[in-house]
Amino acid sequence: MKKYGFGADVGGTTIKMGLFEMDGTLVEKWEIPTDTTEKGAHILQDIAATVHGKMVENDLTKDMVEGIGIGVPGAVDKDGVVNRAVNLGWDIVPLAEELGKLSGMRVKVGNDANVAALGENWMGSGKGYNSIVMVTLGTGIGGGIIIDGNILTGANGAAGEIGHIVVNEQEIEACNCGHYGCIEQYASATGIVRMAKRALAGTSEGSKLRTFGEAVSAKDVFDCARAGDKVACDVVDQVCGMLGATLAKIGCVVNPDAFIIGGGVSRAGQILIDALQEPFKAQVFHACKDTPIVLATLGNDAGIYGAVRMLLS
Repeated sequence: MKKYGFGADVGGTTIKMGLFEMDGTLVEKWEIPTDTTEKGAHILQDIAATVHGKMVENDLTKDMVEGIGIGVPGAVDKDGVVNRAVNLGWDIVPLAEELGKLSGMRVKVGNDANVAALGENWMGSGKGYNSIVMVTLGTGIGGGIIIDGNILTGANGAAGEIGHIVVNEQEIEACNCGHYGCIEQYASATGIVRMAKRALAGTSEGSKLRTFGEAVSAKDVFDCARAGDKVACDVVDQVCGMLGATLAKIGCVVNPDAFIIGGGVSRAGQILIDALQEPFKAQVFHACKDTPIVLATLGNDAGIYGAVRMLLS
């Protein structure tokens, strides 16, 4: 094993980059813009160029670098081929092969949510566990499943699409995926706002949430619930009831050592974790009822950690 490795986490706006020692020590991190012009044709060139630049800066040669790990927002097969990444303008991209040619180094590729889960398992709150399920609560809901230290990708690279587990068959508004009643419609940041607005429209009860108007956020909901606002508390209970039940269903299938909760909504902290416990324990198979549910700790760096961790396998 060589001493260094590079990690890249490709987003629609920026690409997070990291230079690591292969024991997990972060040497340096930085960002470059994501150039989505010409259907993302320049993205891999930009990654290769910034890696080369950092190697020159740090007096590194290729025989000192294990390679480049990269997480992307799309389905990825076992050969490192990306099957559509809409936010980047990509259709079918043989990423491992193309970036390998541009950089002259070994390249490992994974879906960004799966890679973030691997990062948390390696150096975050999942450290020490063999198997975890990570749920990222952001604008949408992503997920990653790690079994015995390895990413579970599924036949088409779509394992871990936790946000699209249907939890309400009576829902009349469509999810972005085209189905109805996905957990993403309720427990993502946008889903929590949607639930709060529904709750306020359905009651005349006073609530501080009304003072935010259309600008109400998921953070506002949790802040008001923490302060004892009844409408906000009801929204949190409803949202976490649905998410806790979803984790219970996943637990019955995967039986992980722990659930890791990340994404922007996770910054609500312990109030979120506490609200998940009762619905989870009420519905999960008895052998899984003591599975810990914990907050992620690596934040936005989870992706670059996980990208480098892929180079170890």
